[in-house]
Amino acid sequence: MDFDFEYMLSVFPNIIKYLPLTIIMAVTAMIMASILGLIVALIRNSRIPVLTQLAAVYISFFRAIPMLVQLFLFYFGLPQLIPAFNNMTALTAALIGLSLKEAAFLAEIFRAGLNSVDKGQLEAGLSVGMTKFQTYRRMILPQAARNALPGTGNTFITLIKETALAFTLGVAEMFAQAKMMAAESFKFFETYLAVGLLYWFIVIGVSSLQRVAEQRINRPYQQ
Repeated sequence: MDFDFEYMLSVFPNIIKYLPLTIIMAVTAMIMASILGLIVALIRNSRIPVLTQLAAVYISFFRAIPMLVQLFLFYFGLPQLIPAFNNMTALTAALIGLSLKEAAFLAEIFRAGLNSVDKGQLEAGLSVGMTKFQTYRRMILPQAARNALPGTGNTFITLIKETALAFTLGVAEMFAQAKMMAAESFKFFETYLAVGLLYWFIVIGVSSLQRVAEQRINRPYQQ
């Protein structure tokens, strides 16, 4: 077996330098996707004519189109449609694409979380003098968040892995660096195994944080 273990170990320091960019991309896109996903979920549950249908079309479109196609659409298509995006960087295009795509998935997760809360909770909040906004903020959203947390965590893990697609736009993240190193050394297996292990370690860390978050958010509901 012609496997260069020492070379694989030497790959890690060169790839880890790009880890902050991968984390920043994933966290930024997740924050933007969570905000947009919650808005879309609330619109779908509100059953407001036109807006509800538009939200459904948005979810259907972004869930159906492959991530790579979406990135190319935003990077190469937006400047043609909207001149203000002529100077858009590859990183900005990647963040927009990742955020809009993950928001479509999160909207369905959040909607399921909202629907899991007893309808009587809203009536109970209104009956004690709270406004609809206060009822959602104090009673409904905390319970919905508890039910939506596992799905949200899985979406974040998917998002971390999808940041690797940003290299197709020219963003110098971990996978892009690994691809260049593999092309220079012709040690493809060692290089891609190293970057694969690094993504594995990241996902293990995120999964551990998710378990801690689930335990904390479930604590008030345990006997």
